[in-house]
Amino acid sequence: MKQLDRQSVLRTFKEYFLISVGLLMYAFAWICILMPAEVMGGGVNGVGLLIYYGTGGPNGGVPLGITFLVINGLFVLLGSLLISLRVGAKTIYAILFLSASLGFLQGVLPSDLLGLANDKMLSAILGGAVAGAGVSICFMQGGNSGGMDIIAMIINKYKTISYGRILMTIDMITIGCSIFVLGEVSAAIYGFVMVATFGYTIDAVMAGNRQSTQILIVSQKWEEIASRIYDAMHRGVTLIDGQGWYSKKPLKLVMVVCRKNESNILFQVIKEVDPNAFMTFGSVMGVYGLGFEALKK
Repeated sequence: MKQLDRQSVLRTFKEYFLISVGLLMYAFAWICILMPAEVMGGGVNGVGLLIYYGTGGPNGGVPLGITFLVINGLFVLLGSLLISLRVGAKTIYAILFLSASLGFLQGVLPSDLLGLANDKMLSAILGGAVAGAGVSICFMQGGNSGGMDIIAMIINKYKTISYGRILMTIDMITIGCSIFVLGEVSAAIYGFVMVATFGYTIDAVMAGNRQSTQILIVSQKWEEIASRIYDAMHRGVTLIDGQGWYSKKPLKLVMVVCRKNESNILFQVIKEVDPNAFMTFGSVMGVYGLGFEALKK
């Protein structure tokens, strides 16, 4: 029992440590690469950057860490009221840690630490890549910093619009507003370059982790595995009757469909119950229904 408790503590420590590393990379990309070159981006930080430059920028603008914390706090409150959003410990930790990291780095590090302020294209590409890699590390450990995903969930509840389209529209509006705030069309162009690099990096690091996956599990402990998956992940589980060809014995196949960024959590659950379980893992291009995409009208 003590050994299991120790392993659980070490695993939790590792997860939070890697989440912290990923969020630090993300904060570094915004504060030390994107902001000095006045390169816009999407999401909550993009809105924060608009507020920062709109209130004076380097001459007394509202710090990015404060706007990130306030906006995320409002989104979480809205999500709780409108869609009964449940915020996990990792999400709360990620929001608080990233807010503190943004504020700390902006207050301590030189404004142009890397000397890339005059190279907007390189800043957009490098900033998007570093930020994307950092977010990927966070996602792979089950972390989530909230942000525009919550707004997408709220809109998706009332309108049949996919998450991806909602987030893309929000990013386009945010980056488009930079033309009026910064007074340069190039700001929006470099912003789109940053967002494209950011998204590509996440897909590359996580191997398409935003897609859904279908996992088939064969184990003598199928009942315990199904219960643990439901309790730990709140994902539906389907049991399929089968028979082993060689043994001619009846068996149960456990089928689960989940997001790719949840697959690591699923593997941990299965390994804890039955390390010798047989599994097949396949990408699914389209999943519709509760918890996934809604069917188009």
